[in-house]
Amino acid sequence: MLCVYLYGYDKKIEQAGDIVQIIIPTTAYATTWVLDDTQGRDQFYVSFGSTFGTTHILKRTVLRRRPNKADKHSFPSGHTSASFQGAVFIHKRYGLGYAIVPYMGAIFVGYSRVYSKWHYKSDVYAGALIGGAFSWFFTTPYKYKNTTIEPIAYSLENNNFYGVKIRW
Repeated sequence: MLCVYLYGYDKKIEQAGDIVQIIIPTTAYATTWVLDDTQGRDQFYVSFGSTFGTTHILKRTVLRRRPNKADKHSFPSGHTSASFQGAVFIHKRYGLGYAIVPYMGAIFVGYSRVYSKWHYKSDVYAGALIGGAFSWFFTTPYKYKNTTIEPIAYSLENNNFYGVKIRW
């Protein structure tokens, strides 16, 4: 559906990029709650905070004018740094299989920022590098809790019990 708008500027691509850049890190963060992954949540805080801080310090010191001339906060792309931070966090913490769709979304976010003339390609590349690097550096793979299945047999006087004990 979004590809229909590639031949002429359409605000929908920009808006879709705005939404996806929020969805990716929010999904990464929510996953730490769903899995009760407190270590991952702490790692998310550090990688997200480092990404946010670095991105905004650079925006206020580099002062690169945007292609649309709106202001001088073009470098690096904050949308792209946030989306790649979330995508790389999911990849490093939970595995590449879970990160394919977030990576596609993050690439789309970068495309949408260049397409809508909010950023140059170099702004997007720098944002992706910043968000990705902090997540890769501060995130460790998730250790899934051990699931054990073992047969059990009890004999309490004349009542015999046979079954399976499952622990997760």
